[in-house]
Amino acid sequence: MPELIPGPAQIPVPGGKIIEEFVGHASSGDDAVSIAHMLAPAGWEEPAQEPEFDEFTVVLEGSIDVEYDDGVMHVRSGQAIITRAGERIRYTTAEGARYIAVCLPAFHMELVHRDGDDEHDREPVE
Repeated sequence: MPELIPGPAQIPVPGGKIIEEFVGHASSGDDAVSIAHMLAPAGWEEPAQEPEFDEFTVVLEGSIDVEYDDGVMHVRSGQAIITRAGERIRYTTAEGARYIAVCLPAFHMELVHRDGDDEHDREPVE
């Protein structure tokens, strides 16, 4: 039988970004995949991370910058980016952004490994 998701679960993150998870660990109990709508204000940034999941991001409005060990990718509205599990990355938004993120396996705080969160601490990506 199909399962209706009546609304998203809000996931707290640093810096004023809003994560509205429609499918995933927090919202529907799924561990295989998460699908979330993100709203990041202008000037938002988060600590570097080494997630244990692949993330597929489609930018709907604005742009995001994705820092990685060899540089920065600027992803604009109408574009997408894929980051792979184990890659050290850091997301920021100069102008703000609205985007959809799909994570395989599902996003879970224990799988993100942000700097300052646990034993995976390292210096920020530069």
